[in-house]
Amino acid sequence: MKKVITTILIIVSYISIAQTIATDKIDAIVSSQIETNDPSLFVGVVKDGIIVYEYYNGLTSLQHQVKTTENSRSNIASVAKQFTALCILQLHLEGSLNLEDDIRTYLPKLYKNIKEPIKIRHLINHTSGIRDYSDLMSVQMDAWWSRIGLDNNDVIALLEKQEDLNFTPGTDYTYSNSNYTLLTKIVEKASGISFHDYSKQLFEGLGMKNTAFVKNYMAVIPNQALPYSDWGNGVWQQFPMLTNLYGDGFLFTTLKDQLLFEQAIQNAQKTTNQLLIQSQLPIPNSEITTYGFGLELTKKLNYKAIHHAGGTGSYNAQMVRYPEEGLSIFVMSSNSTVWSGGIANQIANVILPKKETVITPTDFESLSLGNPLSLKSLKGTYITADENIIIKIFQEDGNIKYQRDNNNPFILVKERENLYVFKESPDEKIVFTQTNDQPINLTLYLPGEDPRYHSKLPNTSVNSFELDAYTGHYKNTELDVAFEILKKENDLFIKLKDEDQTPKITLLTPTNLLVSDYKLKVKRDPFNRVREILLSQNRVKNIKFVKKTSLEFQSVIPTDNGSIQVTTIASKGKGSNILLTKNYENGNEIWFKQYGGSSYDKANSIIDTKDGGYLLVGSTSSYGNGNYDVYIIKVANDGKEQWSATYGDFYNEYGNFAEETENGYIIKGTKQACISNNLALENNCKTNVWMITIDKKGNKLSDTLQEEIVEK
Repeated sequence: MKKVITTILIIVSYISIAQTIATDKIDAIVSSQIETNDPSLFVGVVKDGIIVYEYYNGLTSLQHQVKTTENSRSNIASVAKQFTALCILQLHLEGSLNLEDDIRTYLPKLYKNIKEPIKIRHLINHTSGIRDYSDLMSVQMDAWWSRIGLDNNDVIALLEKQEDLNFTPGTDYTYSNSNYTLLTKIVEKASGISFHDYSKQLFEGLGMKNTAFVKNYMAVIPNQALPYSDWGNGVWQQFPMLTNLYGDGFLFTTLKDQLLFEQAIQNAQKTTNQLLIQSQLPIPNSEITTYGFGLELTKKLNYKAIHHAGGTGSYNAQMVRYPEEGLSIFVMSSNSTVWSGGIANQIANVILPKKETVITPTDFESLSLGNPLSLKSLKGTYITADENIIIKIFQEDGNIKYQRDNNNPFILVKERENLYVFKESPDEKIVFTQTNDQPINLTLYLPGEDPRYHSKLPNTSVNSFELDAYTGHYKNTELDVAFEILKKENDLFIKLKDEDQTPKITLLTPTNLLVSDYKLKVKRDPFNRVREILLSQNRVKNIKFVKKTSLEFQSVIPTDNGSIQVTTIASKGKGSNILLTKNYENGNEIWFKQYGGSSYDKANSIIDTKDGGYLLVGSTSSYGNGNYDVYIIKVANDGKEQWSATYGDFYNEYGNFAEETENGYIIKGTKQACISNNLALENNCKTNVWMITIDKKGNKLSDTLQEEIVEK
């Protein structure tokens, strides 16, 4: 009798809850998403521990016209991360591992050069700094999804070759699928069994008997919903799923299993299930609280929410929990035209009372906007202090436009002097300000967020000779990827791998370049030569590409009607001389001068000086104190020598480059030091960057030794 009464109470409770959530309105939302003969859509709702809504529509196989049912299984992509994290949390609670453990305790081949600890909890909430494998493979111009049979071992082998991170662990957040691939191996090391076996035990304990991670992409998955895309032309095609990845996604499951899990989460307090209770909280000791155990912990619709989205090929899914309202919504689909997140939001809007955003708005009326700035002065490029975000303001088709990096631009509308709003989002505003002669500042105001500050970059003017410094071949050994920077007329272009296309490079500053969706940051050596380029894209940052071509100093500079060039030539007797030539634009010689003595004299660089002449920088064994000394020659604009000087001691000193100052010049070169003056002995020598400060007449004022270098 007691059992009958309990069953009646559950039925009454279900009817009551179902009535309060207006299932007819939810039906109207989901039924409008697909046609009966489209790829599958699954929608479920759990309220106060009871499944109150289930929806199945579409076909799991368009080829064989198989209808979608409660037994059908779909791939929930990154929504699966919560279950990988749950495996780790269970091992932590059992004492088999600790979230504070360094991951190299389990995976010793990773990041041997990184001194800071990379903790397990850093992997779980994407604060490890480890680069995303899918974006690394994109840089290799070989997408992950096209690599037949790609598995977790392949991903880890790629990560073992990485020497650097996006950032120091625990100091930032960047979502990375690599984190969860590594977690699967840590589960295996800590548990002593395969990840698939361990996760299977977890699912069985939760009553999720139709849920499992992929083992082999060729294996038959009972009742699988096949993935389809129409590629925008209305013709369905099956999306190829060719990889054996797992842990970061690739979990096949039924809607019923996921709703059973949502029930378990909602009832965890009643059942005192510590694993499920703690899985919904921020990670202990974590530097961030917005991402936890494979879950985002941020508001949705202005309600406290626990949620995650996923997308792999044509599969997509959205799970969202509103814990204070006792509400869970789960949507998954094998249809690329469906946006699961949008469906979940619409359903939540039907069930939950609308809650307005509580923010402290900026009082733009009383904001001091300063003197009016002309549109001409506003146009240009702006950058954040950390140089991570680049904004372009420009005019096109009669509109003022805002563009972040190389993303699609947005139209701005002028609200009043120095204050602009986004045409499609009037609550999002931009304020331009300028203090005295300082660069113009751009402040971006978004509702509920802190202002974002950007400073305008000065107009970049780089001549053809300066562009030559960027050209050459660059290679990254971690990915075994190379590219070439080419110069055509007065523009730079990049050539990737065997691609025929050569996209144009946008030069924002001498240090910051943009090409397609890549950001390039130039690194120079102490002599101002381009030595490396750091490439960033999406979830990978500062991938180091080292210049492999011969690195030359500035031997040519432009003049009004051509160029002037310094070089080294063989002398009539023994040794070499320094040759200075003035040339027309077509390369024909106007005049030449030679400098040097009876031995070897070599030139590296030339700079034009404020008095209209030139300074030649090189080295000499004809003059000075030692084997080779730094050799500086000051000449007039017609090449007539005004003075010369040498600097050095017993060993080899070479002059490489110079900069003019108010009082004279700074000479950049190298200085050698050895353990013995006996050149017949095997010597142990080192070479340091040597900075010499001289006055206008060549008299040495001071000198300093800087870092030791090894010339490549």
